[in-house]
Amino acid sequence: QLQLVESGGGLVQPGGSLRLSCTASVSTLDYYTIGWFRQAPGKEREGVSCISSSGGRTNYADLVKSRFTISRDNAKNTVYLQMNSLKPEDTAIYYCAATAAFPCTPAMISDDYAYWGQGTQVTVSS
Repeated sequence: QLQLVESGGGLVQPGGSLRLSCTASVSTLDYYTIGWFRQAPGKEREGVSCISSSGGRTNYADLVKSRFTISRDNAKNTVYLQMNSLKPEDTAIYYCAATAAFPCTPAMISDDYAYWGQGTQVTVSS
C-alpha cells in the first residue's frame, strides 16, 4: 500500500517562503497523480494544487495561483510544493494525496484520492 510522508512545514513570517515535500515509502510515485490539500481550523479541507503523473499538467486553486508552484522529481520519488509570498490565511495542515485512477483536474476533488499522508503544519504569523 502506498504510504506518503510530508515534510517541510513550519512557522514563517508573512511574505516568507516554504517548500513542502511529499515522498513515498516502499512504492514509486511515478504512476500517480499527486495533490496537495490543506485544512485550517474550523474549515473544510480544500484542494491547493495537483500534478499529473508525468508532470505535464498542473492545476492550482485561485487563492494560491502565482504564489505556489507544484513540481515533481520522479527520480527522487518526491513531489514538491513551493510556497512563496505566504499569508496568514495560508495557515493550515497541508496534506499530500495520491490517486492512480483520476487525472489532475481544476476541481481537485479529495474523494478522488485514495492515499493520504499524515500532514505537515504550516503557520504563517509575525
